[in-house]
Amino acid sequence: MKKQLGAKNCLYPLPTVLVGAQVNGKPNFITMAHVGIVDPGSVSMSMSKSHYTNQGIKENGTFSVNIPGTKLMKETDYCGLVSGKKEDKAKMFKVFYGALKTAPLIEECPINMECELTHTFDFESHDIFVGKVVETYSDEEVLDSGVVNFAKVDPLLFVMNDRGYWSLGRKLGSAWSVGMELKRKKVPP
Repeated sequence: MKKQLGAKNCLYPLPTVLVGAQVNGKPNFITMAHVGIVDPGSVSMSMSKSHYTNQGIKENGTFSVNIPGTKLMKETDYCGLVSGKKEDKAKMFKVFYGALKTAPLIEECPINMECELTHTFDFESHDIFVGKVVETYSDEEVLDSGVVNFAKVDPLLFVMNDRGYWSLGRKLGSAWSVGMELKRKKVPP
């Protein structure tokens, strides 16, 4: 029997990322989990208007999305606990820059995406940023034949319902393939 939970968003787990922006001439990072795919070449982020990082994204029109592995759980959590107004969070990481020059990236994260801001949507309490991925960087150790193997990335996942960090499970099958048997049988809708 189904139990009603109220209006709860259960689109979790989500990857936990470190969003980077140049704020007042210095690199800054914030922990985010409300990051999504708009289309194959664009990402979206929902960020409270109170965040210091928003200022840098708006000023420079650039940001980075850094995907930490589970080994960076403490550092990632810390970046969500303190404000860049008071703490220099970039000191914890080896920071590098790509083509955009104002989107700081984190060397310790196995995957980094450098993004150019294309749209900002003004919600009452949040800014929704949409960015075009200009370049993606990857540690060679997480690639299999040039493709990212997320088991090797070991991404840090976040679930709001239990406020917990989780790790990735095993691959269960191949998309656009495992349902072919049912398609061949012409299972009615």
